[in-house]
Amino acid sequence: MSIEIDRRVLEALICPLTHAILRYDAEKQELISEPAQLAYPIRNGIPVMLEDEARKLD
Repeated sequence: MSIEIDRRVLEALICPLTHAILRYDAEKQELISEPAQLAYPIRNGIPVMLEDEARKLD
Protein backbone atom coordinates (compact mmCIF):
# COMPACT_ATOMS: atom_id res chain seq x y z
CA MET A 1 0.00 0.00 0.00
CA SER A 2 1.37 3.39 -0.98
CA ILE A 3 0.32 6.58 0.74
CA GLU A 4 1.01 9.85 -1.05
CA ILE A 5 3.16 12.21 1.02
CA ASP A 6 2.85 15.97 0.65
CA ARG A 7 6.04 17.23 -1.02
CA ARG A 8 6.04 20.33 1.22
CA VAL A 9 6.30 18.09 4.26
CA LEU A 10 9.20 16.18 2.73
CA GLU A 11 11.02 19.39 1.87
CA ALA A 12 10.89 20.41 5.54
CA LEU A 13 12.52 17.18 6.75
CA ILE A 14 16.27 16.75 7.13
CA CYS A 15 18.44 13.92 8.33
CA PRO A 16 18.64 14.06 12.14
CA LEU A 17 22.29 12.94 12.04
CA THR A 18 23.81 14.95 9.21
CA HIS A 19 21.18 17.68 8.70
CA ALA A 20 21.29 16.87 4.99
CA ILE A 21 18.30 17.06 2.66
CA LEU A 22 16.50 13.73 2.25
CA ARG A 23 15.49 12.04 -1.00
CA TYR A 24 12.02 10.47 -1.12
CA ASP A 25 11.80 6.94 -2.53
CA ALA A 26 8.08 6.49 -3.23
CA GLU A 27 8.42 2.85 -4.28
CA LYS A 28 10.10 1.76 -1.04
CA GLN A 29 8.33 4.37 1.12
CA GLU A 30 11.61 5.64 2.56
CA LEU A 31 13.48 8.88 3.03
CA ILE A 32 17.10 8.47 1.97
CA SER A 33 20.05 10.26 3.56
CA GLU A 34 23.01 9.82 1.22
CA PRO A 35 25.60 11.35 3.62
CA ALA A 36 24.50 9.10 6.51
CA GLN A 37 23.91 6.11 4.19
CA LEU A 38 20.56 5.50 5.90
CA ALA A 39 16.98 4.99 4.72
CA TYR A 40 14.31 6.17 7.15
CA PRO A 41 11.02 4.27 6.79
CA ILE A 42 7.64 5.86 6.23
CA ARG A 43 4.94 3.91 8.07
CA ASN A 44 1.26 4.69 7.53
CA GLY A 45 2.28 8.00 5.97
CA ILE A 46 4.45 9.03 8.94
CA PRO A 47 8.24 9.34 8.53
CA VAL A 48 10.10 7.52 11.31
CA MET A 49 13.17 9.67 11.80
CA LEU A 50 14.98 7.50 14.35
CA GLU A 51 18.46 6.15 13.66
CA ASP A 52 17.56 2.84 15.33
CA GLU A 53 14.66 2.37 12.89
CA ALA A 54 16.65 3.33 9.77
CA ARG A 55 17.95 0.80 7.28
CA LYS A 56 21.62 0.97 6.30
CA LEU A 57 22.15 1.49 2.58
CA ASP A 58 24.27 -1.05 0.71
